[in-house]
Amino acid sequence: MIWSDLGIVLSTRKHGENSIILSVLTRQHGRHNGLVRGGAGKRLSAIAQPGNLLHLEWKGRLDEHLGQFTLELEESYSAKALHSREKLTYLNVVCAMCETCLADRQPVEGLFGATLILLDMLDQPRLWPEIYQRWELGLLNELGFGLDLTSCAATGQTGDLIYISPKTGRAVSRDAGEPYKNKLFPLPHHLLVDEIKPTKKDLLSAFTITGHFLDRCVLAPMNKKIPSARTRFIDRMK
Repeated sequence: MIWSDLGIVLSTRKHGENSIILSVLTRQHGRHNGLVRGGAGKRLSAIAQPGNLLHLEWKGRLDEHLGQFTLELEESYSAKALHSREKLTYLNVVCAMCETCLADRQPVEGLFGATLILLDMLDQPRLWPEIYQRWELGLLNELGFGLDLTSCAATGQTGDLIYISPKTGRAVSRDAGEPYKNKLFPLPHHLLVDEIKPTKKDLLSAFTITGHFLDRCVLAPMNKKIPSARTRFIDRMK
């Protein structure tokens, strides 16, 4: 079995004296692991840094085997973040969320493209948190747990939506949600109207919502927790 693809490095772990197990997010093959012989050496370890975009070739006797990667560097995003704590925080949260939330070898081609956009935007610190927040919404969609903000879950009306149900991920109108408002998430208005520029408070509110559903729907069934890199990113925003 042989295939070639583009992949974003998510993590590495040492295997034996000179090799590593490389975890990557690929365009066509989802999150995928493979052995890199000599990966602990100076040349390959410099290439296999989290966030870097690689051209990969995977070989294995059977598709379900670990297999081996050979790799070439396409774009060194890790170098762009090397001397900036802020950029490094951004790069780490993306890699950690992909590594933690994505099932092995589950195709997520749309998410791969969105992740490349995030990496390309590392030099835009004012815009990055907003784009990353949209990325988390896309991650929920990709995994089948997207929010439904089109109409009120209780009445079906499309106007005056100001809450989100923590159980269903659906919007709730002002009147329908009033008796339960202490149990509902406030709905940040920029999630309904793309043209609205979110404030820091809006973004933090949105991250509370996406974090809740990622934890409840994606991570808890796998006995995993929200990565500490995301917690540090949120704390840095605050």
